[in-house]
Amino acid sequence: MFTMVRRFIKTGLGFLGLGLLLGAYLLIRRELEGVFPDRYLVSAHVHAVGVGFMMFMILGVALWLFPKPAKEDTRYQPARIEAAYWILVIATAVRVLSEAARASVDTTWLRAMVLAAGLGQIVGLAVYFY
Repeated sequence: MFTMVRRFIKTGLGFLGLGLLLGAYLLIRRELEGVFPDRYLVSAHVHAVGVGFMMFMILGVALWLFPKPAKEDTRYQPARIEAAYWILVIATAVRVLSEAARASVDTTWLRAMVLAAGLGQIVGLAVYFY
C-alpha cells in the first residue's frame, strides 16, 4: 500500500470521526433536549460521513486495487492524484465547516463558501477520474 492510498484512507477516517462527533451532538440534542437538528447541521453531518468518509475510502481503495499502469503509459501521473486529493480534502472540509456555520449565521459569503466548496468537490473528482 503506497503513500497516497494511506493518505486517502486516513483522511476518510478523520472525516468519519468528525461525522460521528457531529452525529452524536445532533442525537443528544434531539433525544435529551427535544431540539430537532438544523438542516445545515444535518447537511454537514452527511457531507462528513457520506462524502468525506465514504468518498475518501472508495477513492483510496480504488488506488490500491487497480494495477499501476505501465511505465510507458503517460496518462497516469501521480501528481494529478495528489492534486485531486488536496482539492477534495480542502473542498470537503470547507463544505462541512461552512454548512455547520450556516446553522447559526446566514451571510452571503458563507453561502458562497458552501457553493464554492461543492463545486470544488466536483472539480476534485473530475481531476481524480481524469
